[in-house]
Amino acid sequence: MTVPNTLLGKVMMVLHAYGIDDEELGFAELGRRTGLAKATLHRLLGELVEVRLLDRGERGYRLGGHLFQLGIRASVERRLVEVATPYLEDLYERTHETVHLGLREGHEVVYVAKIGGHRQAASPSRLGGRLPLHATAIGKALLAHAPPHVLAEILAAPLTRRAPRTVSTPGALRRQLRQVARTGVAYEFEESRIGLACVACPVLDQDDRVVAAVSVAGPTTRFHPQAHAASVQAAATGIALTLARRAALTADPAR
Repeated sequence: MTVPNTLLGKVMMVLHAYGIDDEELGFAELGRRTGLAKATLHRLLGELVEVRLLDRGERGYRLGGHLFQLGIRASVERRLVEVATPYLEDLYERTHETVHLGLREGHEVVYVAKIGGHRQAASPSRLGGRLPLHATAIGKALLAHAPPHVLAEILAAPLTRRAPRTVSTPGALRRQLRQVARTGVAYEFEESRIGLACVACPVLDQDDRVVAAVSVAGPTTRFHPQAHAASVQAAATGIALTLARRAALTADPAR
């Protein structure tokens, strides 16, 4: 991530130093990850603790509770998750496999909701986590409807392998995305993790712009994604229609 060499930029460097699996990071590790001078980092950490963006733990620093509160207030994602949750729950009841809701941010999918149950498949997805768009079904559903410049950037860059079957050539990815755009359904077969299959569909607005995507994933030993495509498509359509109704009511409260 490129950030400006300002106070705010340095704060963002500290906050973005935390990965999805990091609970606490020590001073030395934060210094290594941010590259900030010791005096600067020490001052920033103290100020971030004071405003509750970080909490001081036994072994170092962890992300603070105030960040969670601010995240909950993020209106677009909050509204989307509120609308989508009943459909995601219905989809889980129909499939009893892991259900996701994801958004595109740059060249990655960000998971904003996940319902897994007691027998959920081993999956690299995490709530709030990120994966490359080209390596997941939900990412391909988002990418197939992304602006042309986003697709051009991804096809021009190396396609990182997450697993042996990750699509790693631009031509193969382009062909898959054309199929996704035509059918409205994206598939993944052991592309983000060995033993995992997935089916996903985009949530589109009234102008056919992608808002989010929904997916169901399960182990290849029992999960056949094609059998669940219609259910995933129905959930994505339901979310899209509900968002459209809410937008219409907001625009015209008298309706």
